[in-house]
Amino acid sequence: MFDYTFSHWFTFLTAAFLLNLSPGPDMAFILSQTVKKGMPAGFCAMFGIWLGATIHVFFAAFGLSIVLATSAIAFSIVKWVGAIYLIWLGIQALRSDGSLLLTNNKDNHSMAKVFKQGFWVAVLNPKVAIFFLAFLPQFTVVGAGPINAQLFLHGILVIAVAALVEPPIILIGGKLNSYLSNNRKASKWMDRWLGGVFISLGIKLALTRKI
Repeated sequence: MFDYTFSHWFTFLTAAFLLNLSPGPDMAFILSQTVKKGMPAGFCAMFGIWLGATIHVFFAAFGLSIVLATSAIAFSIVKWVGAIYLIWLGIQALRSDGSLLLTNNKDNHSMAKVFKQGFWVAVLNPKVAIFFLAFLPQFTVVGAGPINAQLFLHGILVIAVAALVEPPIILIGGKLNSYLSNNRKASKWMDRWLGGVFISLGIKLALTRKI
């Protein structure tokens, strides 16, 4: 079971690495939470997004993502909920006066909230589900094991590769947090910028058409 060639692993892991480098709502959320609330929040956001991505991997491996790929109604529902959620996060950032960095952001309640938000950012993005459904089957090999198991393995490995990409980004963002924590004006403008990013991502998702 799971008998693959070196060429297979090299191609897959290279593709997974490049995919994890591509910007999107997940990367924006991780960086924004790190910059605003520090590295603990960044890691909580990252773990929340990984859990959400794991849900999509499970759905893709066992065929449930086909519902999103084939049903216009299901796709639209998830798409609009996800778009509204991203826009809501953006509005919250726009309304901030920059004080979010200075008020008890590292307590357990705040970290749990960041984790949950990261989870929903990933889960409510139907493009992630359809991506896994389109990407993972390309790396299944006849005779290497049950198709569902192969899909699940490669999906989990895509998330594992994120462990090579996202922690360094969190470390960089943590240095910005140290500066913003002592500069209310810069913090306020950072919130405005992040708010605009999330709103634009929400609008982009809302305009996405089912393939």
